[in-house]
Amino acid sequence: MVQAYTERTGRDEDGLEPTGSRARRLLRRWRHDRGIWRRGRVTAGCAVLLALVMAGHAYIPNRIGNLGSLLETFLPWLGLLLPVLLVAGAVRRSATALLALVLPVAVWLNLFGGLMFFDRSGSGGNFTVVTHNVNARNDDPAGTARKVAASGADVIALEELTDEAAPAYRKALAGRYPFHTVQGTVGLWSRYPLRNSAPVDIKLGWTRALRTTVDTPHGDVAVYVAHLPSVRVKSDKGFTAGQRDASAEALGEAIADERLSRVILLGDLNGTMNDRALAPVTAQLRSAQGAAGDGFGFSWPASFPMARIDQILVRGVDPASAWTLPRTASDHLPVAASVTL
Repeated sequence: MVQAYTERTGRDEDGLEPTGSRARRLLRRWRHDRGIWRRGRVTAGCAVLLALVMAGHAYIPNRIGNLGSLLETFLPWLGLLLPVLLVAGAVRRSATALLALVLPVAVWLNLFGGLMFFDRSGSGGNFTVVTHNVNARNDDPAGTARKVAASGADVIALEELTDEAAPAYRKALAGRYPFHTVQGTVGLWSRYPLRNSAPVDIKLGWTRALRTTVDTPHGDVAVYVAHLPSVRVKSDKGFTAGQRDASAEALGEAIADERLSRVILLGDLNGTMNDRALAPVTAQLRSAQGAAGDGFGFSWPASFPMARIDQILVRGVDPASAWTLPRTASDHLPVAASVTL
């Protein structure tokens, strides 16, 4: 009786229609729907527009509120619009919308699919570096230093050092890192000797960048530590990044004049690798995260990371792996990379 009932109704013993039958019935309904190509044109237009914005982000001008740089800072998050458009197209039963959705999906995968789905990290590396914006209002500098030192890095760069907190960082790191230099609000702690340490002028009127030579067992490496000015989103001015952009240009000039072939830049650049305003720097160096990281490696804000503005950039060395470290008392996550000198 149950078998006869099932054959007659097309449902199983629990009264449920098999998934395959429901899908075939839905396809038949769509196939005979004369409006399937006419509906959803607005959704299709939005899909095409999204594809154009992602593919042509470099052409969106910065003249009005630095809109281009703002978009590029959060460019990967445009992917969240893809499932929204998919649901809209499905609800509207629009073949036009669903077909148009292929365009932004393809563009997003081309831009970020490698970061999202492939682990580029490998084994090896003979020099590990860490950078961390410790936050000037950090209420546990000693604990923050211990957590960062637990990474076992060969050198540690810290940004947003204050006169009050700097002694705590020095004391906490002294045991593992006997060599250090602090220039203004940035510092570098190293297992190996440092030479020719000096501030780098990034056109701010006070020191937020330094350059030093690290005397490693594998030869000299020029290490830069920088904290570029913060950016803000204001209702009346848009994305205010002029001071940061000028500092990026000055930092790029300093790196261009570097005589050593092996260069590592550590710091909070207040911008992502997609941001065209950082081109004076990023055009000369490559990202350790982009070359050897797993995922996007977002570092800010620490409570819910949405962008990677803390960078490890290199020239003349090979990144082996890159990762973020556990959260400290700062509003940034520390980021680390292992490279082969």
